[in-house]
Amino acid sequence: MSKVKITETIIRDAHQSLIATRMTTEEMLPVLESMDKVGYHSIEAWGGATFDSCLRFLGEDPWERLRVIRDKVKNTKLQMLFRGQNILGYRHYADDVVAYFVQKSIANGIDILRIFDALNDPRNLKTAIDATRREGGHVQAAFSYTTGPCYTVEYYAQYAKQLEEMGADSICIKDMAGLLKPFDAYDLVKAIKGAVKVPVQLHTHYTSGLASMTLLKAVEAGVDVIDTALSPLAMGTSQPPTESLVATLAGTEYDTGIDLADLDAITKHFTALREKYLASGQLDVKALKVDVNALRYQVPGGMLSNLMRQLADAGKSHLLTEVLEEVPRVRADVGYPPLVTPSSQIVGTQAVFNVLGGERYKMVTKEFKGVVRGEYGKTPMPIDPDVTKRIIGDEQPITCRPADNIPPELDALRAKLGGYYEQEEDVLTYALFEQVALKFFEERKKKLYGIDKNSDAALGVHTV
Repeated sequence: MSKVKITETIIRDAHQSLIATRMTTEEMLPVLESMDKVGYHSIEAWGGATFDSCLRFLGEDPWERLRVIRDKVKNTKLQMLFRGQNILGYRHYADDVVAYFVQKSIANGIDILRIFDALNDPRNLKTAIDATRREGGHVQAAFSYTTGPCYTVEYYAQYAKQLEEMGADSICIKDMAGLLKPFDAYDLVKAIKGAVKVPVQLHTHYTSGLASMTLLKAVEAGVDVIDTALSPLAMGTSQPPTESLVATLAGTEYDTGIDLADLDAITKHFTALREKYLASGQLDVKALKVDVNALRYQVPGGMLSNLMRQLADAGKSHLLTEVLEEVPRVRADVGYPPLVTPSSQIVGTQAVFNVLGGERYKMVTKEFKGVVRGEYGKTPMPIDPDVTKRIIGDEQPITCRPADNIPPELDALRAKLGGYYEQEEDVLTYALFEQVALKFFEERKKKLYGIDKNSDAALGVHTV
């Protein structure tokens, strides 16, 4: 057994999980060069919700963030989370947008793209996988781990083999809700290692309190890489602590090769940030507690906070338990999708509507209808015809790959963007978050030129 490798998540998924992705680039900068010297397999630095959060809440250009990180991290691979045909947004995009986003991600500094689909529909990964291979990036194809009638060890091993055949350079078990139990992890890793020749990585969350044990059993089963987060932003809905796993494996056949002393100064930096987040209320102590009910409801931490907010806004916080009990029923109705962005939001919001409306499916969201129509792809299990009829009537669901119905978008997006161009990547920012992007571009213009966006000068500069 060779040493186990570590992917550090503190500048992406850890703060996404615990402080709603609010860490700024400025807060990361002081320790990036030190992180580069640790000997990590990779640093997860981009993708997921970071792109949206940079634009919507932090006033940052996400592309510039990536370039800044790449400038400081010269030796360690940078990786991102990429939602297949959804990219980093919440709908399916045309193939030309997906391929161009991959191209620009790699050109700006990404080495490894962890590509997954919310429904585990491999058709939704094909364009992103092919584009990553074409651009010379590392394809880490991931499946969303969940439980249900169809989710056996054989199901996952077969899916991993299919992903390898599609061009994956490594496979990731993506356990976004902390559902993977230790002995199940051992069996799952063994089965996948027996089915594929490429390395296998495990990503999990501490939500249910099992994650460190789960990683240890996966290591014993032969997993090649594990995801951890430095302790100031570890545990709770985040990942297990890096330092603890490094210490556990030190001196064994699985030794990570990482020196705890090299982590110390980095940990101190993030400890100070943690205190700041706690004081400001950004870090809610509720996100740090163990919730074994995650195993019952399969609700990831981000989804739980969304449900709580929706109920609070409606003045119905006391109905949370009813909503959590409704989530598995809604999930069963639509073919047992894994609960991960965007399916988690779609199923969760529909569960809220069912409870608040006093009648199941009295009100149905556009997105939920989209799942039933097949707009997001093929669900892991067939949707009951009676449910389909209730939700979309006599409409015929889509059976092809959904993106086959989306014509090329890039040229039209460029035309609509007009004078907002400062860099070619702007068309991709606009494609994913149209209104949020325009607001960001307006503010950027004012900072750059001190002029209003509608003036002749503004509309005349930097157009493509």
